[in-house]
Amino acid sequence: MDSEVEDQISVREESFVCGGVETQVVKCGPWSNLFDEQGISKPKLLIFIIPGNPGFSPFYVPFIKALYSRMDSRFPIWAISHAGFYMSPKDKKTLTAPDDSSAQEIEDIYGLNGQIEHKIAFLRAHVPKDIKLILIGHSIGSYIALHIMKRAPELPVYKNLLVCHLEDIPG
Repeated sequence: MDSEVEDQISVREESFVCGGVETQVVKCGPWSNLFDEQGISKPKLLIFIIPGNPGFSPFYVPFIKALYSRMDSRFPIWAISHAGFYMSPKDKKTLTAPDDSSAQEIEDIYGLNGQIEHKIAFLRAHVPKDIKLILIGHSIGSYIALHIMKRAPELPVYKNLLVCHLEDIPG
């Protein structure tokens, strides 16, 4: 991967309330709100990364940039933190979606079942139903991705799953 190309790819970190807790999402590409992007054509596909432990989404920035570049910058790539693994700085705004049911508390959100429900709540609130999903899970994120496909069949998830090992992530 050409490091000059990667350096030119911008990523942004946003925080949302999801399941009653602050959640960090790292986003790559010009798409921030998939429901209402003005001047940008809506993508048909979202690549969604679910981390392993400790669930810190910025860890995946080099991987996100490399993947975005290899996908010819055609699709957004988002990585979500696990619930409880992020607290935004006091000067940073935490976002919510209009009529955001994902802000409602999830029972046992810090347990494995709660982490699965946390990701489902985020996807339901922030990704339109007509956008296809590719889930990439790293370690326990793979397990979470499998359960998202079982529990949320209304999400148009491609039925392929990429399991990343730590040594496969560039950087």
